[in-house]
Amino acid sequence: MLDYDKEAEVYDASRGGEPRAEAAARAVLSLVPPRARELLDVACGTGIVTRRLAAGRAALRVTGADLAPAMARRAAARLPGAVVLADSRRLPFREGGFDAVASVWLLHLVGGERNVRAVVGECARVLRPGGVYVTTVDKGPSHNVGSDIDAVLADRPPSTAHDAAPLVESCARAHGLVPAGEARFTGHGQGRSPRRTIADLRRGWFVTLPPGEPLAEEFAARLAALPDQDRPRPDPVFTLRAFAKP
Repeated sequence: MLDYDKEAEVYDASRGGEPRAEAAARAVLSLVPPRARELLDVACGTGIVTRRLAAGRAALRVTGADLAPAMARRAAARLPGAVVLADSRRLPFREGGFDAVASVWLLHLVGGERNVRAVVGECARVLRPGGVYVTTVDKGPSHNVGSDIDAVLADRPPSTAHDAAPLVESCARAHGLVPAGEARFTGHGQGRSPRRTIADLRRGWFVTLPPGEPLAEEFAARLAALPDQDRPRPDPVFTLRAFAKP
């Protein structure tokens, strides 16, 4: 598991920067009703997407929340007075306070189905009736673009996808939310190269291949044998699902 306080310094540059943020914000807003006036961005990270959500619709007031202090500080610099330090499983907001809630690239990180249910429950709690919850699903599979890198990584020990679409929908329905749409966007700048994938492996990106373990180094060697070490393979395409609160 990555340390997101340490990750904050390199997060934007290593995650596609402004092009990816623009694509993500545009996709989120495509699922947010035009009448929405208050949006909460849960796990807002550095605020690179949050800022674009706020800029993308003049009448929309956007609040960001993140658990990692270093991330929240960077987000607060982008949206002064609009970012709070908060655990997504226990949001410090009143019931029914927002017209929309977004959680982009969060559920795959929360560490188990129980936490997924807690996060989705909190997002549902702070939604007003008629509001919409928007979240990414199936993030891990989105990175499988059919490349030679994916062929190597296909043999690694499997991990549980806690943001699998059926699970997320089940959690949403359990908290009174109903499916309300879907959107996709390109993760610009996130196409993997072999050399970058080796670096990610050695810093703990792949949870079933702990850095320094013999198996991790075996995969690193197989990746190092691929051609075009610095050529990025195709960018992933991420999926958003929307759920409405009747």
